[in-house]
Amino acid sequence: MFLRNDHGLEFAGGASVRLTAAFAPPHFGRAVPPEPTRVDRLRAQAAAIDWVPDLGKNVGRPDWWRGVLTCTALCAAAWSLNPGFRPLTGAVAPPLSGSEWDEARAQAIAPLGLGADTGRRMAANDLVRPLADAPERPSVELAATLGEGDSFERVLLRSGVGRPDAQTAAALLSSAVPLSDLEPGTRVELTLGRRPLRTVPRPLERMRLRARFDLNVSVERTAGALAMTRRPIAVDETPLRIQGVVGDGLYRSARAAGAPPKAVEAYLRALATRFSVGRDIDASDRFDLIVARRRAATGEERLGELLYAGLDQGGRRTRLVRFGADGQEASGRWFDASGRTERRGFMGMPVAGRISSGFGMRLHPLLGFLRMHKGLDIAAPHGMPIHSAMDGVVQFAGRSGGYGNFIKVAHGQGVVSGYGHLSRFAVGAGKRVRRGEVIGYVGSTGISTGPHLHWEVWKHGRPVNPRSISFDQVEALSGEQLRAFKDRVARLLATPLS
Repeated sequence: MFLRNDHGLEFAGGASVRLTAAFAPPHFGRAVPPEPTRVDRLRAQAAAIDWVPDLGKNVGRPDWWRGVLTCTALCAAAWSLNPGFRPLTGAVAPPLSGSEWDEARAQAIAPLGLGADTGRRMAANDLVRPLADAPERPSVELAATLGEGDSFERVLLRSGVGRPDAQTAAALLSSAVPLSDLEPGTRVELTLGRRPLRTVPRPLERMRLRARFDLNVSVERTAGALAMTRRPIAVDETPLRIQGVVGDGLYRSARAAGAPPKAVEAYLRALATRFSVGRDIDASDRFDLIVARRRAATGEERLGELLYAGLDQGGRRTRLVRFGADGQEASGRWFDASGRTERRGFMGMPVAGRISSGFGMRLHPLLGFLRMHKGLDIAAPHGMPIHSAMDGVVQFAGRSGGYGNFIKVAHGQGVVSGYGHLSRFAVGAGKRVRRGEVIGYVGSTGISTGPHLHWEVWKHGRPVNPRSISFDQVEALSGEQLRAFKDRVARLLATPLS
């Protein structure tokens, strides 16, 4: 006999037997769930799939590729649903122009603060009191500049000075310095006073100018009359001395050392009276220049003529000093330290450079056949100044076939020199030139392979070798001139290096 309890079935006789759930009928004591449909199973499977896995993990596995596919699909959907970018237009007032803009700007704060620079002004109100007559300035300060070919009195008249005051000021200034010596560009500072009537010019109250390099002049009205005051300026006239090594080129090295262009040109001309500048000077040689210089106490500096030209070539020294027969250096000739001057028919070289092709037969570098070379080719940098070989008159300056820009100078006694391939001219036909004067600049015009000077010399119509020309005149100082020259040489050689 069996009895039911909470643990199953047991024998009534005390021996119990536990019956497992396998003996119980299915769904015993509860409702039977319905069978899931196909849609439910698909939905459950989709929910179990991880559509957005971490793309930073398990790279390359199926789950990772599924995440990439999901990201791509989402991006494509967002791009396809993008409405686009359209500007939002708002109502903007049309821009002002013409008189409307001027009216609006005239009433702005900034133009009123700057004095209404539009030229317009706001209408006057009841607080404005009109003036019957606008007052003049008590004095007017201005400056005038002396022009080329101008007169000092005309400068004052143009500046508003009355004729009586202008004549008085010019007369006072002429007592200090000749008016013709005033340099163009001289600045005149003027102060004009109050005038009694508008129909008369203002009186001159003060005038200041630099009359000379060493003199300031002021004219002021004192007790109703104009009076002049001179203020001298201390000037140091110690010459400027420049030394250096020739290096790649004498002209460039001297300019790099601080020598002015005109002084370097004069230095080359001075040396050319003794030897060939292009052939006889080495890179290791040392140059020495002394140039006239004036330094004012106010700070201005002026450089003058070349006074001394020296060249140290080791065992050979060249010392040339400019000295005139009347003791004036600016108009003198070049003498060596012993007081001798040598005058040659031609300069050693019309330009500082090297001879790249000599006189005689040669194979033309461009035409390719043998022909007579009637002159010398001197290689030099583009723009190097070219000097006349002797005193003469320019017969021709212009274009001449294969010579390019060509200059021909007649020197007398049947001697003519020519200069070809120039970049530009410094003289024109008919001009008289002196020996050593700049007549043109090195170039490469015409039939040319590069910048150089083609130099030819004809004697009675026949070409000659320019290098055959030598010294033909020697002059020596003596007596008082020689003693003055020696004293000048000693003073120049004592000039300290600047």
